[in-house]
Amino acid sequence: MERAEAEVEMEAAGDGDVHTPHSAPSTASSARVSIWESVRACGVWGKEVDKAELRRQVVMPLYARRAVAAAVKERSEAAGVAAAATAREEEVEGEEALEVVTPMVVFVNSKSGGRHGPELKLRLHDLISEEQVFDLSDVKPSDFIRYGLGCFERLAEKGDNCAKDIRHKMRIMVAGGDGTVGWVLGCLQDLNKLKREPVPPTGIIPLGTGNDLARSFGWGGSFPFGWRSAVKRYLSKALTAPIVHLDSWQAVITMPEGQIDELPHALKKVELADHLEINKENGSELPEKASSYKGVFYNYLSIGMDAQVAYGFHHLRDDKPYLAQGPVANKLIYAGYSCTQGWFCTPCTASPQLRGLRNILRLYIKRANCSEWEQIQMPSSVRSLVILNLKNYGSGRHPWGDLKPDYLEKRGFVEAHSDDGLVEIFGLKEGWHASFVMAELIKAKHIAQAAAIKLEMRGGEWDRAYVQMDGEPWKQPLIQDQSTTVEINKVPYHSRMINGDI
Repeated sequence: MERAEAEVEMEAAGDGDVHTPHSAPSTASSARVSIWESVRACGVWGKEVDKAELRRQVVMPLYARRAVAAAVKERSEAAGVAAAATAREEEVEGEEALEVVTPMVVFVNSKSGGRHGPELKLRLHDLISEEQVFDLSDVKPSDFIRYGLGCFERLAEKGDNCAKDIRHKMRIMVAGGDGTVGWVLGCLQDLNKLKREPVPPTGIIPLGTGNDLARSFGWGGSFPFGWRSAVKRYLSKALTAPIVHLDSWQAVITMPEGQIDELPHALKKVELADHLEINKENGSELPEKASSYKGVFYNYLSIGMDAQVAYGFHHLRDDKPYLAQGPVANKLIYAGYSCTQGWFCTPCTASPQLRGLRNILRLYIKRANCSEWEQIQMPSSVRSLVILNLKNYGSGRHPWGDLKPDYLEKRGFVEAHSDDGLVEIFGLKEGWHASFVMAELIKAKHIAQAAAIKLEMRGGEWDRAYVQMDGEPWKQPLIQDQSTTVEINKVPYHSRMINGDI
């Protein structure tokens, strides 16, 4: 039966697609495309970017740069306002008359993708200005959003039209991997909640290993070989590229007791005061004594063996950073580590953690325009469950596939897009099946499309499960006779992305 289903899913793959702002660029061979993107981004092909002209468009006036730097450093809007007043007295002739074109701020993750961050940061200091580049090892994006943008809002309230223009025209670039981009996007969502609009749109300099968010919005899948010249092209493209929308999804994890150790950036603990807000948003009720966590993902959430491999890789990279010197090295380590975890060679009965997820997991969904939960039977062979928002997964692979209209109609699916209010749910079996899926020889096991999801996990013989959101994994404790739930609902507003695929 499973073989027949696999044949149907193989036949469902289309012959390719035409890229529009509504869909991700197609990749026939992800490795080959990544190399081509790296070469193409070097600036050998295409118009050379003039450094002076770039600075004229992105650099803020001196007083504004000093203001935002002081506000973020002191974590005080008032400090920023005071620094602006002092800096105005020091401005050189003509500085105050600079036209605000498209002011830009760049966040750099020094630990992403082969540790290019420190060199890239220095290059950005030279291209724009030191005050407009923030190292995420030193500055949280939430501090910039609260105090930096807040400083411009206070100056605008005092009649400063230049500060008002900077606040309204600002664009953000993130140099990092998927987890870093998700971290920044999650902090930007606070602007929607507080009605502090507009929310600055976000572009990406791909500095991670997978870079699926960057691929999905036309920024490429890897950090280019000639990156010093390519950085100018990234910034120049971000100045005028159009803005598109991206769905985001909030996951709320409720545990009857205990806590999650080594909490990733993607999650934060829900305080008692936040329970009422979540109850209202999701139409559900969190037990008062339960431990709850919430987080937002933009690309995927997965449970099972792939998350376990990611967890091991992250710990290995942190313990032995000299091994992770670039995306290629990272992928080799990833592949080697996956072979040691039993996904390929160990029988499924050898350890409870290596058996199908159906032993611990129940899946419920709400379909589009439906308010009732529907239980979906988990296939017994599935050992990794993936909930996917974008087309790209696992370094540019398309496990859901480009499905033909007759197959979509037969399964009750619709064509997948990143802003359609739906996520795609698929499964990976043993390592061989996952390898064929990642090689794009077959498609993953299609399970459902959903507008909301609820997962109930109960330990039994398992004392833990592995979960990851947008590349950030953690170890999820499980209790034998009590359920841990994960409820996933769409955030009511879109993230604004700069579409680099122009």
